[in-house]
Amino acid sequence: MDDLDREILGILRRDSRTPYTEIADRVGTSEGTVRNRVERLIDEGVIERFTIATQTGNVKAMIEVSVDVDVDTHAVSGQIAEWPEVDFVWQVSGEEDIVFVADCADTQGVNDLITQARELEEVVSTKTRLILNEQLGGQ
Repeated sequence: MDDLDREILGILRRDSRTPYTEIADRVGTSEGTVRNRVERLIDEGVIERFTIATQTGNVKAMIEVSVDVDVDTHAVSGQIAEWPEVDFVWQVSGEEDIVFVADCADTQGVNDLITQARELEEVVSTKTRLILNEQLGGQ
């Protein structure tokens, strides 16, 4: 991956719907070059998916999960990722093992999700932070 790939990725991170012609103008290359590079980045797994960010008026929360020491965190993360209210799941280092971001209709929805996480037999504890404001990095 070179500097041009990084520039293209930076634009797509902010708006994955940006037309290739606009990206080409902004980075100083042709539309075909942008198209080929994006396709290559997808094929190589650098771009995993195209997604959207929403301003739904819902309550967003970051929920940190600790699991037993002998637990396969990948399996638990995969299970949590299937829940419809969950936007992102990360396996992390530090005090907690898994962090996920949820987008719920209200605080009761967040509480229900915390309860759902705590009901998993592998989960030892949770810690929750409500997200008050969100900004996209690099702007």
